[in-house]
Amino acid sequence: VQLQASGGGLVQAGGSLRLSCAASGRTFSINQMGWYRQAPGQQRELVATITRGLSTNYADSVNGRFILSRDNRDMVSLQMNSLKPEDTAVYYCNAAAFGQPPPGAYWGQGTLVTVSS
Repeated sequence: VQLQASGGGLVQAGGSLRLSCAASGRTFSINQMGWYRQAPGQQRELVATITRGLSTNYADSVNGRFILSRDNRDMVSLQMNSLKPEDTAVYYCNAAAFGQPPPGAYWGQGTLVTVSS
């Protein structure tokens, strides 16, 4: 499975950005897709995930501001609203196969999100 992420960039605090992630390859094996992020000097952390059955899980820090949707079996989008400087990080798309605990084994390339104050 390969993951191709797009989106990201620079935005002012309070603004919005949208990230997308498309999976290819043996995508029939994928259950959960989502996003993790890593800020400088910090560990990688969960942002949000969504299962094939559309069950979502959000980090407390983004709940109510970010919306993760599954556009089809192989693509997810993360709408990020009311962005804060502390949301600045490299965002990584992730996919987990059925039976794999998150985070899954598949990672996309990171995409940088920078929120200026």
